[in-house]
Amino acid sequence: MARKKIAAANWKMYKTPQEAEAYFEEWEAPESKAEVVFFPSTILLDTVSMEISGGNVHFGAQNIHFEKEGAFTGETSPETVKSMGAQYALIGHSERRTLFGETNEITAKKVQAAQAAGLTPMLCIGETLAEREAGKTLDVVKKQLNEGLSTLDAKKPFVLAYEPVWAIGTGKVATPLEAEEVHAQIRAHLAEVLSKAISDTTPILYGGSVKPNNADELSQRPNIDGFLVGGASLKPEEFMQITDSLQA
Repeated sequence: MARKKIAAANWKMYKTPQEAEAYFEEWEAPESKAEVVFFPSTILLDTVSMEISGGNVHFGAQNIHFEKEGAFTGETSPETVKSMGAQYALIGHSERRTLFGETNEITAKKVQAAQAAGLTPMLCIGETLAEREAGKTLDVVKKQLNEGLSTLDAKKPFVLAYEPVWAIGTGKVATPLEAEEVHAQIRAHLAEVLSKAISDTTPILYGGSVKPNNADELSQRPNIDGFLVGGASLKPEEFMQITDSLQA
């Protein structure tokens, strides 16, 4: 069974409702089988839901709480996100980890909550520059996987996104060889802790300064199944070019 290709757009804390509407006036859904997922800010979920016509284009939340409901001011319930028509939840993005203190334990709770609500978790993993230079990339990634997926229902779908923290928003990017090497190690580890069947069918996306000028080469690597795109996804034309790289 071939793994599906995914182009995911993380809009972070950008765009007003009017800017989101203008975006979709320019953006065109791909004709290929590549799946597209938009992750707008929470306040834009309703706007984006009305702009997406279905098919192979979906949307999700950038963050969810691990409780179904309660006195959690400012948080977003996974059930509410699902009720709006979302299919995905982005979990453990490096900014959530570094800026908001999100731990592997918290990401595990969110993975469980997402699946319980009928959302597909997209778990982000990746090392800092200091960890990479210390030769700890694989140790860090394995720990994030082991603990972040400790609550996973492996019978339900999930997606991984490898995002080297040193390459996010810096203009730096892992070479296709560097990215492929880590992706292959992630897939091998999944086979060990879950099963080869799950490893073979789980999409692993690359995130870290993905641009139209490097997407083609990255997408040709056998263990890179798509992209989690930040800045370039804010521009319809650039995001369409990146999505086109997944046509083959």
